[in-house]
Amino acid sequence: MSPGSLAQDAVHGLGAVRDEIAAACADCGRAPASVALVAVSKTFPAPDIVPVLAAGHRVFGENRVQEARDKWPALRDAFPGVELHLIGPLQTNKAREAVALFDVIHTVDRPRIAAAVAEEIARQGRSPRLFVQVNTGAEPQKAGVLPEAADAFIAECRERHGLALFGLMCIPPAADVPDPHFALLSAIAARNDLAGLSMGMSADFPAAIRQGATHVRVGSAIFGHR
Repeated sequence: MSPGSLAQDAVHGLGAVRDEIAAACADCGRAPASVALVAVSKTFPAPDIVPVLAAGHRVFGENRVQEARDKWPALRDAFPGVELHLIGPLQTNKAREAVALFDVIHTVDRPRIAAAVAEEIARQGRSPRLFVQVNTGAEPQKAGVLPEAADAFIAECRERHGLALFGLMCIPPAADVPDPHFALLSAIAARNDLAGLSMGMSADFPAAIRQGATHVRVGSAIFGHR
């Protein structure tokens, strides 16, 4: 497939996802503008991302600090106004770069990360929006605080580390119906007065929107399969 064809596919995918977001919002009486589409560009090289940027999209998600550092500075110079989200696991030794590079971090999930991020926010004077990742399926291989520990961890982030949390994030188990996981995340957010809900990916974002998602993370439906 030619590069031009790949570019057309990505732009078409972006439009189709936007239409699905609008339809899901209409189904539950929400405004489409209440849902931020995070186009997940992880593993895709800059030339694959340019057509989506040229189509006017400015919100992107990356999994790795180093990959984002390598490809996004030049893209940001060429396309001002980009909002960059870290949606993959964060290591403490990457906290400095993450706070410097990203506008939103979705994966605060343990005390050491909370402490490292708080230290870098104070040192750098930057304030990325922060989500706590919740492991709603209690999967041992997956990052995230367990649901029963979420309230205490949120309180620790706020009271001990002084973090101004924005919301919660989850990735439901692939084999599960996602709706109960989205509902659980929404309930935890509501009782902790958190406005942001980062939930829903290519296969299930309409369901997430119906459960109150404010951010959906969509990659393959826009860029194709990796």
